Parts: sequence; C-alpha cells; structure tokens
Amino acid sequence: MSEISEEKIRSVRNDFPILSRTIYGKPLVYFDNAATTQKPNVVIDAISNYYRNDNANVHRGVHYLSQQATGAFENVRKKVSTFVNAGSSDEIIFTRGATEAINLVACSYCETFLNAGDEIIVSVLEHHSNIVPWQVACERKSAHLKVIPVTPDGDLDLEAFGKLLNDRTKIVAISHISNALGTINDVAEIVKMAHNIGVPVFVDGAQGLSHGPVDVQKLGCDFYAFSAHKMYGPMGIGGLFGKSSWLEKMQPYQLGGEMIDRVTFEKTTYNEIPYKFEAGTPNVADVMGLGAAIDYLNELGWDFITAQEIDLLEYATAQLQAIEGIKIIGMAAHKAAIISFLIDGIHFFDAGTIMDHLGVAVRTGSHCTQPLMNNLGINGTLRASMAFYNTRQEVDKLIDAIQRVKTLFA
Repeated sequence: MSEISEEKIRSVRNDFPILSRTIYGKPLVYFDNAATTQKPNVVIDAISNYYRNDNANVHRGVHYLSQQATGAFENVRKKVSTFVNAGSSDEIIFTRGATEAINLVACSYCETFLNAGDEIIVSVLEHHSNIVPWQVACERKSAHLKVIPVTPDGDLDLEAFGKLLNDRTKIVAISHISNALGTINDVAEIVKMAHNIGVPVFVDGAQGLSHGPVDVQKLGCDFYAFSAHKMYGPMGIGGLFGKSSWLEKMQPYQLGGEMIDRVTFEKTTYNEIPYKFEAGTPNVADVMGLGAAIDYLNELGWDFITAQEIDLLEYATAQLQAIEGIKIIGMAAHKAAIISFLIDGIHFFDAGTIMDHLGVAVRTGSHCTQPLMNNLGINGTLRASMAFYNTRQEVDKLIDAIQRVKTLFA
C-alpha cells in the first residue's frame, strides 16, 4: 500500500490544470504519459511570462531585453547540466527534442568517424527514432547495422551484445527505458562493455529523465538525448548531452547563424561548443518552460516521484494479472511505470477506442517499435503509462474499463 498521503497527491494534481477535464462526460484518466506528459501551471506560466515580458533574440543584442533573455536562456543550460550531472554546461546542446538529438549525432558523429565496413549496434527495443537515423548513416557509409536481441521477458541479452562488439564497432545506440515495454536497461554495464574496446555509447533518454534521476557521469555514456515534453515540459524542445571530447571533433549538424565564428566567401570557421551545434534562432520560450519543469521536478523530489510510480506499477500489474484473458507484454526485472498488454480475442484498437469513451486514455498500436512487435509476433498492444500524478483510483477505473470492454465483446 502506498505511504504517500492522498492530500499530497491532490496537491500535486492541482498543479496540472488539464487533469480536471472531462472526456465524453467522464473525468479524464490519463495513462498516455510515455507519449507526452501533462504540464504543470509553472511551466505554462514560464512560457507565457517570456513572451509577455522578456521576448527578444538571444546572444545577438546589447539591449536590455536581449541581455535578459540571454541570461535566462543560459541559466537553463546550467540547470540541465546540473540535472544530468554533465561535466560542464558546454556539453549541453539544445535541440527540438530527442529525435533531433539522435539525428545530430547520427549525422555529425558518423560523418566524421564511420567508414565502409564499420558497424553500429542498436537493440530490438529501440524506438524508430533510434533505429532509422543509424540505418541511414550505415547506408550512406556502406556500414552495417547490428542488433542486440531481447529475452522473452523483455530484457536485453547482454551476453549476445558482448559477442556483437568487435574492432569494427564504431558506436552503440540504446534506449535508457523502453517506451513500449518499460524495460530499464543496464546502461552502466552496456557502457562498461563498450568502453572496454574503446566504443562510445549513445543513450536515447526520452523516457529516462521522467522516471528517475540521471547521472551521465555515473552512467559513463558519451551521449544522452532527451525531450522536455516527456518530463512535464513543453513540446518542441529537448537536448543532447555530449562529452566535449567528442563534440569538439564532430562537424556541425546544421549551418547558419549562431554556429559560426567568422564568415568570408573564402572560408567559414565555427563557433565553440555548444553553439557550434545550435544554428539559427533557438526556441527560447520553451527553453524557459524546460527550466521551469526541472525546477518543478527538483521541488517534488525523486523520492516522491519514484515511490509513487513504483506503487502504481506494482498495483496496476497485480490488478491486470488478476483479470482472465489479459496478457502483459514485457515483464523485465527492472521496469518503469509502463505496462503493455493484450486482451484475448479483442483488437487493441477496438479496446482503446471503447476505453477512451469511458474517459480512460491509453495508447494503442506498435508505439513506434515495429521491429520489436515483429520480434514478439504481435502487431501492437494497449499501453498504460503512468506518472506521479496518477492514482490507484485511476488504475481501478482502468480495470473497470477493461472489464467493460470484455463484457461488450463477450
């Protein structure tokens, strides 16, 4: 039983205005947090405040508003650096999200270091965003994509991974947490194995920063990508941690203003990191929102967040397992609060549509992990992904909705 008081949960839920909505006349039960998390008032207010009071381009003006905006913008970079324990704020690059961060490394790193006959390793668990950019890089360079298999429970097969590593491996790209199964990968061990033969590791942390503290130095990874909207911040902003030793050697991903040092028609030289990778006018307002989201998470504290999510995961898993005809897909030993499941004889899309009309929002489909679904021999699942603002009472409503679906199809 959760030891977190109902008063605390009510207080937290009041921070999120959308949670008071009704859907089809029913109170909203939002279990699609792996797709995007909802936003607290402080994040919404931070974005509005920037446009109302501080709107100006950054790094480019001597006037007051520009200086004000630049200082606030760089302060958020420092917040991100501290949040993930980077070695320096210079190792934090702002991007549109995890997808752009993956593409940045896949293009810039591979352009510099990948050659014909080389190999890149990904895993069966990956989101399409952490497959396709590496796949295309291999096609461009006549390199080869290798894949870490997954066990029946949804864990990566690290013994098989060890056999894939060799002197042709140029980079390993793996997710911190599977968005489809909730599996928490042993990133530190994967990094250790790869570093033993001098291979860098890229981590897709899109799900990582919302479920627990991330220390990139402790993990040892060379790159870590994230999206703000998965961690209670706005859409359209995210970032990349990259070790300066790699970033200094990589070519820019995009070209234009801000990322230059000096331009002549004969030659252009590039700015220092991180600005070398931040061409054009940045999304300043949403960077402010990201900063507010980090402040909010820090104020809540990871002890509360992880305790609440573990309780919800254990409770929901037990409740689902008690229903005849429910099959949970992915039972890894270490999981985030994400549960994929199927209902015998009922298509996941039909079930999800009915549940929506009962006010329960879950995800249906392949979750942008078609290779994983193919590997599991299924087309997709229902996915309930939980956040710290969800409650056991909402899990009960999920269970009631499933029972209603089963009754309708009986």
